[in-house]
Amino acid sequence: MSNFWHWWIVLLTSACLVLVTWVLFSTRKAQRRDMTDETTGHAYDGIEEYDNPLPHWWFVMFVATLVFTVGYLILYPGMGKWAGVLGWTQVGELKTDQLKHERRFAPEFQRYAATPIEELIKNPKALKMGERVFINNCALCHGMDAGGNFGFPNLADNDWLYGGSADAIKTTIAQGRRGQMPAWGAVIGDKGVKQVASYVRELSGIDSGASQDDLDAGKKVFSTTCAVCHSADGTGNYALGAPNLTNNVWLYGSSQTQVEYTIRKGRNGVMPPWHDILGPEKVHLVTAYVYSLTHKAE
Repeated sequence: MSNFWHWWIVLLTSACLVLVTWVLFSTRKAQRRDMTDETTGHAYDGIEEYDNPLPHWWFVMFVATLVFTVGYLILYPGMGKWAGVLGWTQVGELKTDQLKHERRFAPEFQRYAATPIEELIKNPKALKMGERVFINNCALCHGMDAGGNFGFPNLADNDWLYGGSADAIKTTIAQGRRGQMPAWGAVIGDKGVKQVASYVRELSGIDSGASQDDLDAGKKVFSTTCAVCHSADGTGNYALGAPNLTNNVWLYGSSQTQVEYTIRKGRNGVMPPWHDILGPEKVHLVTAYVYSLTHKAE
């Protein structure tokens, strides 16, 4: 905070306190008289207001709030850069609460972290904790039910870009992933894009309406440009994060226009690493939760 804003806040706050105090006491002095039946002369929805001073208890409450305000501004930050006598900060309060939380739950997290994921999915309490971690950190992209969104994979359908084993899921969450579909528009031309898009949709069981000649041409282009990542039969490659194109599961949409756009312009998908943010124990728990979505405990 600059010195200008520091003094602006100090002066404005102080002026407000002085003004409120002056108004309170000056009007109190002017109203020292007996209670009467006189009104202010105004009517509000048929209700008339008596022209009498504040009740004593009400006046005392006003004074108490002013005293409290001054005491608060001495003890806590509120006057520009003034840190307060107690040195309290929001960051400090947060860190204190986090430390208390860690001390309370650390033994439980460590116990779960020592349990293999295949065994951990049999523990309802552990899965509930993993679900809460997921909702707080992962649901923004993958949805509250892990059903995914446009460009973000569905984690509950057993279709995986980098593998669905417990170790593969844990690696994905801890280290993150960076997938890249290169743009092929400039390489294969607009006609090639349309033909490959039609062929890929046919691989997934969608009737593209394309002629057999276009499908054959699309297959030829696919085998020379796309098969190196997606494999010759289009079933994908876990090592590269290349999706299976034969199961009618689409990350960016299955319409002709959407598939053409993916081929023509390419796609870039980033899954951020969560190891440093969540820590190994919470990564282990959220892995168990995600793994449990497609693997029922026996």
